[in-house]
Amino acid sequence: MKATLSLKEGHLTLKWTRNFPDRPTIVFLHDALGSIPQWKDFPGRLAARCRCNGLVYDRYGYGGASDAPRKRGLDFLEREAEVLLELVERLDLERPLLYGHSDGGTIALLAAARQPHGFRGLVTEAAHVLVEEITLAGIRKAVAAYENGALRSKLAFYHGERVDAVFRAWADTWLAPFFRAWNIETQLSSVVCPALVLQGEADEYGSEAQVAGIRRAVAGPAEVVLLEGLGHLPHKEDRDRVLDLAAGFIKRLL
Repeated sequence: MKATLSLKEGHLTLKWTRNFPDRPTIVFLHDALGSIPQWKDFPGRLAARCRCNGLVYDRYGYGGASDAPRKRGLDFLEREAEVLLELVERLDLERPLLYGHSDGGTIALLAAARQPHGFRGLVTEAAHVLVEEITLAGIRKAVAAYENGALRSKLAFYHGERVDAVFRAWADTWLAPFFRAWNIETQLSSVVCPALVLQGEADEYGSEAQVAGIRRAVAGPAEVVLLEGLGHLPHKEDRDRVLDLAAGFIKRLL
């Protein structure tokens, strides 16, 4: 079921799977170039495996959501975490679980840091907590692929006339000189809920320094899994393996 939710700075588009009224909700947070349909069937499959409800939403500036209310700065992911917390409050979700991919994983960590007892647990997949040269090199390659048209046509299928704004918001922010200073490790000491930290060993946008930074920074238990042979999109590259890991983690929590 799709719906629209009005918040302080605009509206978000939601996709609900509510088959288990007395069970928790898993909130899925997409990556920097993502949207609801780009998750494909992964959220529904994970929610069903865990006998949970699933909620996927388009962040501001993506899909059917309102345009981003402000220009991105060094704290743009922190502001995204505040939007997530507002969404959870408005929907009266009782201690949901979080599943975030890439930027979505970073947002999940930041939200859990702001409300230490507000979430049952979280799964991050290819999340970032600091800027690495491998990240910037990967983005430069993506810019080249976008400018020659191959990546742009693929993303335009999902983002339509917004495609340039979506891509440039991501690439220009991460490649900006001011963003080299971005690091959220010191903000994560109040993350107390259990975390499953997933990353492909061949991730073209981050090294093991990212997962090591998460495990070192959070106060709660963190289980780290480096996925051999996988890149930045583990839930698409080996869906069943990631489903097994995430479902096992969530079932243990519940």
